[in-house]
Amino acid sequence: MINGGLVIIKEALNSLKPMERKAANYILEHPEEIVRLSVQKLAELSGVSEATIVRLARSLHLKGFQELKLKIAADLATEQKTAASYQEIRIDGSIRSLIDSISNNNMQSIQDTMTILSPAEVEKAIDALAVARKINVYGVGASAVIALDFKQKLTRINRWCEVASDFDSAATLAANLTDRDAVLGVSYSGQTEDIIRALGVAKQSGATVITLTKFGSNPVEEAADIRLFTSSLEQSIRSGAMASRIAQLNVIDILYVGIASRSYEESVRSMERTRKAVSPSKRNGQHSGREGT
Repeated sequence: MINGGLVIIKEALNSLKPMERKAANYILEHPEEIVRLSVQKLAELSGVSEATIVRLARSLHLKGFQELKLKIAADLATEQKTAASYQEIRIDGSIRSLIDSISNNNMQSIQDTMTILSPAEVEKAIDALAVARKINVYGVGASAVIALDFKQKLTRINRWCEVASDFDSAATLAANLTDRDAVLGVSYSGQTEDIIRALGVAKQSGATVITLTKFGSNPVEEAADIRLFTSSLEQSIRSGAMASRIAQLNVIDILYVGIASRSYEESVRSMERTRKAVSPSKRNGQHSGREGT
């Protein structure tokens, strides 16, 4: 997707180096002006070096300043007002306002994630996961819920998947992986120490490492072969974990459908078998059988 330049700058702002942040803030304050500037002029106006502008583009996972300008121009053309569109959640408001604000923030988080999620990286992740002998998913705390959701989906299409929610469990799984396997590390903050250490073990074992974090440079994504990002720019700390979780689950759904589509007929057969296995009639039949013994 060509837009999202302003989103990725806002998302990455706190992870940028001081001079990169200085240039980024200038861009955010003068977006209409930026699309007409050269690297040299932007460096002069923002008070940084030309090399800093180049490094800023790289920190934003872009090919260069020209790509950033194109994304910002697309943002301006659609009059995207990302940060302002998040709503503060008022605990003393009406139920209607509660429904509207939470639902709006969840939708906005998914929309923002669409602007920064790289189709090329998503395809690489699906390719790696689709052919993996084993799949490990690591997530701690709220991220463990995301990991378990992915495991449940993969189990339905008969894919070997294990989940770990602490370092010892993750390291035990990672130590027995090979270059035929893949690992997905989930950490919205990108700072979870257990995930960082576990991914290190998985990498030493030769597994392909995929990460799902918030956008920007962070220790978790730095350990990855394939990097997937989500965005959640709420102004309220209280709402942060909710919308970011929805954005992560959306990415998990994308990966799941992508993997299933690589062997569609087989996946459908597996889903049908699992559906029948847990159907109410199957459970009732088993229960009746036990009563008759």
